Amino acid sequence: MRPLAISPETAVKLAEALQVPLERLMHMPQHILMQKMMELAKEEAEKKESGE
Repeated sequence: MRPLAISPETAVKLAEALQVPLERLMHMPQHILMQKMMELAKEEAEKKESGE
């Protein structure tokens, strides 16, 4: 499997947000990464709703 085609800045931000090592993020299957990003977005949306 080849590494994800994302910019280095995006990779660093995603690794921090998902709390995974950068190397693991770069070799993560795309469908799993998308699932984790959706979960992260859902959590952020819930925080915004509860804060308003």
